[in-house]
Amino acid sequence: QVQLVESGGGLVQAGGSLTLSCAASGRTGTTYAMGWFRQGPGKEREFVAVINWSGSITTYADSVKGRFTISRVNARNTVYLQMNSLKPEDTAIYYCAQSVRARLTSTPADFGSWGQGTQVTVSS
Repeated sequence: QVQLVESGGGLVQAGGSLTLSCAASGRTGTTYAMGWFRQGPGKEREFVAVINWSGSITTYADSVKGRFTISRVNARNTVYLQMNSLKPEDTAIYYCAQSVRARLTSTPADFGSWGQGTQVTVSS
């Protein structure tokens, strides 16, 4: 089992930037895709971004494309989410997760390990 711990959330004004980190420990391995999801107030958990094991392939939700960048440093067992041009609608708890699928996927059910989440609040 892998343990995932997110950090880097906080309060930021609209148009600002934040970088989230997700540190993995335990049964990490570098062959797993990693993803970021978020859950806003009164909303269901939604896909944000996913990155393959080598970091060469990424996929983003349309709502964040061009503003967010997912990356990973396998030597540090860490995945990042750089968030620029933040909007109030980006306010949510952000979770990182480890995929159990060989293919890239944006479906929450395809991710077996989840972090506890980090709060991002964007003020207008």
